[in-house]
This record gives sequence, structure tokens and C-alpha cells, in this order.
Amino acid sequence: MYNERNLKDLLYQEFARIGKSISSPKRIELLDLLSHGPKTVEALTIATTMSVANVSQHLQTLSNSKLVKSKKKGNYVIYELVDVGVIEFLNSLRTLSENQLVEVQKIKQEFMNSHLDVNGVSLEELKEKMESGEAILIDVRPIEEFNESHIPGAVSMPIKELAEKLASLPKNCEVVAYCRGCYCLMAVEAVQLLNSHGYNAFRLDKDVNEWNQFADSK
Repeated sequence: MYNERNLKDLLYQEFARIGKSISSPKRIELLDLLSHGPKTVEALTIATTMSVANVSQHLQTLSNSKLVKSKKKGNYVIYELVDVGVIEFLNSLRTLSENQLVEVQKIKQEFMNSHLDVNGVSLEELKEKMESGEAILIDVRPIEEFNESHIPGAVSMPIKELAEKLASLPKNCEVVAYCRGCYCLMAVEAVQLLNSHGYNAFRLDKDVNEWNQFADSK
């Protein structure tokens, strides 16, 4: 029989499996990408600039610790997070890192300083502007991520197609762009493009998951 010490040792050993699985920066990035919807190994390879072999190896580690799961679709293997608990874990990890690590705070501040020409809006402001018809919200992530989940009322305009679709946006109201959160540059690029064409554009530095948390709290 196990005594209390043995049980605790076994318990913390299992807890450590999660810690070991996210000890690689690239594996955290993979989890972050998958928090926006299922993706093929090939799509993750492009997004992370890693080789297929490296991505597959990292995904296997995450799968072994029960953070991701996979399924076959034709010739492709598609990975996704096992459940919303992983998203909550990632949000907590990011918040803890921002609060406790000076290096993270400096990187975030440098990021903000390098994009001072891009004005932002809060979730509360966005909600008010959309309800009053004062602003239109565009989702500049890939269409697959939009189809998986998006902020209600948002219009899909992937960043790669935005230049071609500018004419469809009205100039008599504000345009707010969002993507994968505060460390994603797609919305920044979108706002800069919109402003250069005479639009009054803003960036929402939150993602769909943060919107959902905000909406649930109201």
C-alpha cells in the first residue's frame, strides 16, 4: 500500500508532467496558436517557421501530457486543444509572467512603444461603439480561425485579403481590427493600412477568448 508520502510524490510527479511539456518556448507558442482553433501540422509549421519534424515532435510531447489531441482528415493530421481548460491555463501563465517577470514587462512596453501610431480601444469601449453603430469590427485572422470562433458582430477580413477588400468598408464610421491578442501584429498591420487609406481605425489588443471572459462577466 502507498503511504501519504508516496502518494504525494506520485501526485507532484504527475503535476510536473505539465511543467515539463511547456518547458519549450516553441511548445507554448504551439498551444497559443491552437487556442485560436484547430490547425494542421503544415499550418503550424508555417506559423512557427519550424520544420515539420520539429513541430510533430513538439506536438507529440504536448499530446503525451494530454494538452492537445489530433484527428485525421484526408491526408492531413489536425491538432487542437483538449478543452477550454488549456486556454484558461495559458491566460493564467501569461498574466503571471507579465506580473512577475520584469523582462516580459520590458518586452511588452517596447512592443507598445514601437506602435505608438496605432490607437487602441478597450473591450468596454468596443461594446459601446458596436451597440451604437459607431464602429465596425473586423477579424483579420485566417478565415479558419474566424469560422471556429469570433467576436459576435465581427466581419472576417484576413490580413492577406484586406487590401483588396478595403472598398467594402464604410468610411463614415470607425473600424476596429483584432487578431490573436496583444502580442499579435496582424491587427497592427491592419490599422496602419486602414489609416493610410483615410479610415479612422483602431486596434483591439484582446482576442476572442478574452472577449468571451469579458462577456461572461457582464
